[in-house]
Amino acid sequence: MSTQQKSFSSSLGAIMAAVGSAVGLGNIWRFPYTCGKYGGGAFLLVYCCFVFLIGSVLMMSEFIIGRRAQHTPVKAFQTLAPRHKAWGLLGLLGIITSFFILSQYLVLSGWTTGYVWDSITGALASLGTSAAPISDYFAQFSAHPWRPALFLVIFAVLVLVIILCGVQKGIETFSKVLMPILVLLILILCVRSLTLPGAVKGLEYLFSPDFSKLTGEGILAALGQALFSLSVGMGVMLVYGSYIPVNENIFSTAMWITVCDTLIAILAGIAIFPAVFSCGFNPAGGPGLVFCVLPNVFNTMGTAGVVFSIIFFLLLTVAALTSAISLLEALTATFSEHTHSRRYVGALLFFLLTTALGVVFSLSFGTLSHIKIGGLTLFDFIDQVNSIYLPPICALGTVVFLGWVMPDADVRDELSNHGTLSIRFYGLFRFIARYVAPLALLVVFVSGIAM
Repeated sequence: MSTQQKSFSSSLGAIMAAVGSAVGLGNIWRFPYTCGKYGGGAFLLVYCCFVFLIGSVLMMSEFIIGRRAQHTPVKAFQTLAPRHKAWGLLGLLGIITSFFILSQYLVLSGWTTGYVWDSITGALASLGTSAAPISDYFAQFSAHPWRPALFLVIFAVLVLVIILCGVQKGIETFSKVLMPILVLLILILCVRSLTLPGAVKGLEYLFSPDFSKLTGEGILAALGQALFSLSVGMGVMLVYGSYIPVNENIFSTAMWITVCDTLIAILAGIAIFPAVFSCGFNPAGGPGLVFCVLPNVFNTMGTAGVVFSIIFFLLLTVAALTSAISLLEALTATFSEHTHSRRYVGALLFFLLTTALGVVFSLSFGTLSHIKIGGLTLFDFIDQVNSIYLPPICALGTVVFLGWVMPDADVRDELSNHGTLSIRFYGLFRFIARYVAPLALLVVFVSGIAM
């Protein structure tokens, strides 16, 4: 292992940190509105199939490459394919992906942090239960010349502080604290949501599959959501793979992460859909479901709604924090390994760069809204790049590398912990990694471009 890197102290630490990376706004912000858009239960069923059949294989692939090479993405691919140094470009693309995703992520995280504050001060509660004022408030907040940027910077500083504490004392320790808090908050919301009048309609929507509502576009969206939710194709899990101790079971680690990530997404659906149906709102509310529809739902609950508004947006902020930590760590570790500098140098550098770019993306809703790329605002452009192009390409390259370039003996060695573990599933894993996952990723990529 590079002198710049360290390991997680235990399997629990590795799982908590990786779950923290996977569990983020994709589970609590993106999953509910995507599920609502494509019919609820049918989408959930297809999503779960993709998560376990393809997403988990992609995650294991990144873990295997990271732990085998004991390097960050660029050097990992170069080390495992010394005769084909061009594979290092795939690692570089993964780091570039992490950079742009973190920059965009900070914008959304600034919104959630701002809404925590506005919930505490009562600004959201004062808007009443009419949909128009709440929608207008979000539009005004996101377009404000400095408020979103201020909350973005506050959030980014918190991420930086955790990264500066190191792998074990920072990432691992905070993940062990933040993940239980996240679970507790979402369970509180679930209990409250389930006690609302008419909540059963939301549960029926989420758990009763109606395949007549599931289109081809919905199936592709389910696969895309599975990749987004598990944080694959960003170089993050490869970096975390290099931190996994050699005696830990990669298969069981990946399965625990996949199960936990999926459960959080389902719990988010349980917390949101019963409340939405109880208050008579449209579950297919789109990206604004969290920022426009849910504040309306909370305001219909009276005084208790203020408390649950605070809890919900705090939940979103914690989820965003655990994912942002992993993205900044991938950038920091890679910079440190290649420049042989101390961690704080890379952390500060990428904190400044991603925060500055995030502020620019944030201003594209207001001050810089006139700047367009291909007819899209800066935020919408980077959102398209981050969702359609970069992660699918990185994930496709990674699984092709593992399936067709990396020696079979090395893959077996990592999955079996040097022959000490039974890997009866290996044939299935190899088949999915070589054929199923690449084909699925290629379909998602081509379809995304065509849409």
